[in-house]
This record gives sequence, C-alpha cells and structure tokens, in this order.
Amino acid sequence: MPAACDSLLDDIEDMVTSHDPTPHERQFARRSIVPRPRKHQLQPAGEELQTDSVIPGTQKVWVRTWGCSHNSSDGEYMAGQLAASGYKITENPSDADLWLLNSCTVKNPAEDHFRNSIKKAQEQNKKVVVAGCVPQAQPRTDYLKDLSIIGVQQIDRVVEVVDEAIKGHSVRLLGQKKEKGKRLGGARLDLPKIRKNPLIEIISVNTGCLNACTYCKTKHARGDLASYPIEELVERARQSFQEGICEIWLTSEDTGAYGRDIGTDLPSLLWELVKEIPEGAMLRLGMTNPPYILEHLEEMVRILQHPRVYGFLHVPVQSASDSVLMDMKREYCCADFRRVIDFLQERVPGITIATDIICGFPGETEEDFEQTMELVRQYRFPSLFINQFYPRPGTPAAKMEQVPAHVKKQRTKELSALFHSYKPYDHKIGERQRVLVTEDSFDSQYYVAHNKFYEQVLVPKKPEFKGKMIEVDIYEAGKHYMKGRPVEDARVFTPSIAQPLQKGQVSGLPQVSLFISCSVSQRMTTDATSAALHDVTSERLPCLIIFSVVHGEFRHTCDTGQ
Repeated sequence: MPAACDSLLDDIEDMVTSHDPTPHERQFARRSIVPRPRKHQLQPAGEELQTDSVIPGTQKVWVRTWGCSHNSSDGEYMAGQLAASGYKITENPSDADLWLLNSCTVKNPAEDHFRNSIKKAQEQNKKVVVAGCVPQAQPRTDYLKDLSIIGVQQIDRVVEVVDEAIKGHSVRLLGQKKEKGKRLGGARLDLPKIRKNPLIEIISVNTGCLNACTYCKTKHARGDLASYPIEELVERARQSFQEGICEIWLTSEDTGAYGRDIGTDLPSLLWELVKEIPEGAMLRLGMTNPPYILEHLEEMVRILQHPRVYGFLHVPVQSASDSVLMDMKREYCCADFRRVIDFLQERVPGITIATDIICGFPGETEEDFEQTMELVRQYRFPSLFINQFYPRPGTPAAKMEQVPAHVKKQRTKELSALFHSYKPYDHKIGERQRVLVTEDSFDSQYYVAHNKFYEQVLVPKKPEFKGKMIEVDIYEAGKHYMKGRPVEDARVFTPSIAQPLQKGQVSGLPQVSLFISCSVSQRMTTDATSAALHDVTSERLPCLIIFSVVHGEFRHTCDTGQ
C-alpha cells in the first residue's frame, strides 16, 4: 500500500506545476467573477450577529520589524497591503488579533528577540505570521513549527497568508520570484505601503549580493544578487515624491553591486534618480562593500557632490587585518578600503564615512585586533557600528575555532572606549548650516534634521519646521549630534511637491475621500450607497467602488482594475 505522503512539502510553492495558472492568470480570472448579490436581514438592536466562521479582513494586526532598512521597507509594504485589504494596523500589540513578526538573522540577539516575541504572542493566544530572513533561511527551525511564513520575495502575498492564519490555517510561501527563468529583485515596487515616517521613502534597489562571507546568514535568506530595472526604481521615486516625501533612502544588502546582474551599474541608476529629486529634497545612499565602489570612485565623487545627494557613504571594513578579511572571504584587503576612504575624503571634503567592525572573529589575534584599533585611531569614524562576533548556525564561521567569549567581550569594550574617546563635531560649533528636518528625536524633545553630510542636527520642535529645509547656527555638539538654533528671518523652504500623507495612511492608493470593496460593476444611485456599505461589512469582494464629492454632488465610480 503506498504511503499517504512520500515526501514532506516545506513550501506550498512545491505543489505548483507548469500546468497550473500563474499568479497573474489567477488575478485576471478573479477580475471577471461577479459574485451573486446577497440579501441581508438587519439584526434587531442589541442582538449580536451569530456566525460559524471567522471573516478575515476585519481584524487588528500588529507589525514588528527587526533589522536593516531593507527589512523596514518590507514591513511597510506588508502593513500597507493589509490595511488596503481591510485590516487595521495597530501600534498596540495587546489590542491586535494577529502579530506579524518580520525578523532579522544578522545577529543572535535579534533572533532571540524574534523567538521571544513568538512565545509571548502564543502565551497571549494571538495568531502569528512570521516573515523576514530567519524563517526564509531556516524554515524547519523547531520554534517555527506550524506557523505561517511569508518569504522575503513573497511579501506581495501577505494578505493571503494572514487571511489563512486568521482562519486557523498554516501557510508557507518561500518561493523565488522569476521571469523567463531569471530571478527577480522581489515583489513589485508599486504595492501599497504604510511608511513609518511619511516624509521618508525607503527603496530597495536589489536583493541579495555577490559575496559569500563566512559569517553571514543573510545570504541564506536573500540569495544571490537580483536588481530592479532602473525605470522601475525611477518610477517608484517619482510616485513617492508625488505623495509628499522629501527624503529617499536607497537600500539593499550591497548597494554598490547594483545592476551587475542586469547589465548596468549604480552610477547609471543614481544619475537617473537625481533628475527626479525636487529642490531641497535629499537622497541617501545605502551600504556598499569596497570591491564594487572601487570601480566607480570618480563617478561616485561627482554624485556625492550633487546638492540633492547626502555626502554620506556606509562602507563596512569589518577588520583591518588582511588575514581576518581572508577568513571572512570579504574579497578585498585593508589597502582597498583605505584607498576608497582617502579618495572620497580628498575629493568630497566633509564627507561622512560610516563603517562596521566585528570584534573577535574566529582566528583573530591580538595583532589583528590592534590593526583594527589603529585604523579607527587614524580615521576617527564619526559613525561606527561595533559588533561582537556571534556564530550563526549553518555558516562556515560557526565551524571555525572560536575566540574565547571573555576575549571577544574585552575587545568589544576596548574598541567602544576608543570610539567614545573623541568627539567628531566639536569643531563645527559656530557654523551656519542648511538642514532638512524629517524626524522626532528619541526623547521627543527635538526634531531631528540632517545637514549635507547626513550629520544629525537637533532643532526646536516647532511644527512649521517638519519636512522643511531650514538654516541653523550650531551652538552645541555631542558625540552623535549637534544642536542648531534657527536663523531669524531665514527662508524656510518646502521641498515636498505635494502634501505628505498622514501617519498611518496607505501609500499607493487613489487619493479619494472614501473607498469600499464591492461585488458589482454598475452605476449606483445615492440611495443605494447605504446598502452597499452594509454589504461590504460582511465580506471583501473584488472590485473597488470609489465615493467622492464633485462640484457639490455625491458621486461614485466602480473600478474592476481592468
């Protein structure tokens, strides 16, 4: 007698054959379906509606994201799609019916927080859906058993997964996006999203990378390099500016490698993007590894000098020891890193260089560590991300002979003490600077602005400054910030070309007064609107009815998306 199931299906995508309809074909077929109208009998006042099933799309969802700005963008996209589908996104986890946990696999502590959040949700009887790099890289982990998973390239299907999770089902979507056999950068860039900050758009220019660093778990999740076409990225930037943003962050696992898989490069993308940036708005480049920026140094200098591009670059060095870099398989030596920094600092005076360092990588000797200390003493990086090495399961570095824990801890402490021994901004007291105000400070006492070199400047919390380019006099400096006093009678410039969206408002949707889901494609009288509103409280159906006021008259349209 044959076994009921000869092999375990880890991914629902494994069930799809070449004869099955594609997602596009399924969506097209769905558009032609017109559900039969239902007759609803109103419940007597005070009587609860009795139902045997859960209706997805009416629940509250809490979205929690750990990790990099790429992950943050993914979280914004997932929240936007859920809100557009009827779910309410809440900032209060105790109020939520479902927790959507978007994970980071770079460090052990981040995964520990993720795992603890799953346990906490289960203790509170919350529905749970997990996303991000941890479940993508290791979906068979014990603590993910029976949980629904959204893969990093499947975030455009978050509504399907959450719908099923709400109904008590477990769904796992871990497949890769491909077109004509070629891996794509990921989900579409024009999906609805809810920006954490309505003034800042985070754009992922590519996913994955070309490296094979021995300590990195992210490679297991994001895979090899896959870049978005330039025209799609430019269109996304254009759309974002039309929604009132004034700052764009480009992000990826390695921005410098952009385009190498599709026959283009980072400078080509940047020159097209700057054409779309309004006066006063700014573009911030993401992290780039030394090997790829070396090829474009001259072009990068010209781009970083552009008035609408921050003079800022994040170039991780990880170690100043060539033997350690070789064990990490970083594909460059310390001299390459120094060449990049020296070239940029000479030709872009004032540029901010941020870097990363790992303390206690397997095999790191005292001499290796001292070389790293000397590099920091020489360049006095104003922004330095110090990481004690944690072996990530499944990586080659986890199998290497480890540096004793107390040694790693001591080296991390020494490097941190060196970093805090100098103040990079004291010499700027008395300067007059133009800054773009975009955020609230952590203590909510100031607004956070950034000058041309993406240095943090705290300014008075006056509503008229938010989202504006203002002029300030620097009167105080700390380790990570300066404080600026607005110049009296100076021009306050508004870079946004449109009114910014409200916090929590969904990006990428038509700007209408009210929208509801409906099942019919027909003109409706004003008298019929109450019936339509009643209908859609019971279920979400495929086409969009838009209500608006035109010349004082209440009107509506129905959009089936065709």
